Amino acid sequence: MKTIRFPDGTAVPALGQGTWMMAEDAARRSDEIAALREGLSLGLTLIDTAEMYADGESERLVGEAIAGRRDEVFLVSKAYPQNASRGRLSRACEASLDRLATDRLDLYLLHWRGTVPLAETVDAMERLVTAGKILRWGVSNLDGDDMAELVESGGARCQTDQILYNLTRRGPEYDLMPWLARRGMPVMAYSPVEQGRLLAHRGLAEIAAARDATPAQIALAWLLAQDGVLPIPKAGSVAHVRENRAAADLTLSDTERHLLDELFPPPSGPEPLAML
Repeated sequence: MKTIRFPDGTAVPALGQGTWMMAEDAARRSDEIAALREGLSLGLTLIDTAEMYADGESERLVGEAIAGRRDEVFLVSKAYPQNASRGRLSRACEASLDRLATDRLDLYLLHWRGTVPLAETVDAMERLVTAGKILRWGVSNLDGDDMAELVESGGARCQTDQILYNLTRRGPEYDLMPWLARRGMPVMAYSPVEQGRLLAHRGLAEIAAARDATPAQIALAWLLAQDGVLPIPKAGSVAHVRENRAAADLTLSDTERHLLDELFPPPSGPEPLAML
C-alpha cells in the first residue's frame, strides 16, 4: 500500500482507521472490535481516536481491539482544547493511555483550538515527548492562520493537521493544503465520505457502478490518489473494513478525475475551514 511520511520521517499506510461514533452502542461493540482487528490484518495500522469519542469509551474499545498487537499499531488520540494547557495536558494524556492500555501514543493531537495559547500547548506537547508519553504531536481543525501562528509559537515540530476533507469539502485545497505541503505536513482527512452522505450522490454512484465499485471506494480512491493525504474512514464491521481496504487498490483514470471535478468543483477562492 502507498505510504504517507510525516515530517520526522516516520512512514505510515496511506489509509487508516477512524473511530468517531464507535463504542456508542454496546450491541455493536464486538463487531467494531472485529473490524479494527481485521483492519490491522489488512495493513490499516494507523488507528485514530480521541478522549471525546463516546466520553472515552472509544479509547477503551481501541485498547481492547489492539491488545496483544500494540506494536503493529500507529496509535493516534486527541485532547480536548480545554485540556491543552501545561497543567492539564499531561493528566489528559495519562487518562487516554490508561483507557487505551498502553504506555505511549504514536501521535497526540490538539482536537481543535480553544482558549489556551498555542505556545503553551506546544510546550505541553513537547514535555510529553520528552517524558516518552507521546512520540510526536500534531493538531486538528486548525486553519491556515492558526497553523502559521502555531509555527511562530515554537510549533515547528507539528507533524500533521487533521481536517474535514472529502469530495464535498474541498475548501482546504485553496490555501491550507498548499501551506502544509510546503512544510511536509500530511493531511489526515476525517469524515472522508461525509459521514455516509456522499454515498447517496447520484453522479458518484454512476462513476462507481461503471467501475464495479462502491461510491465510498471511489471517494476514498480520490483521496488516496493525492500526495500527503491520509483518510481515516470508520468501519463498524469486517465487511466494511474490507470494502475500505479495497479502495486502496483502485486507480482512477484522468476521465474519472475530471468527472469528479465537474461534480465536486475545487474551490475558486479561500473558504472558512469546515468542521463536524
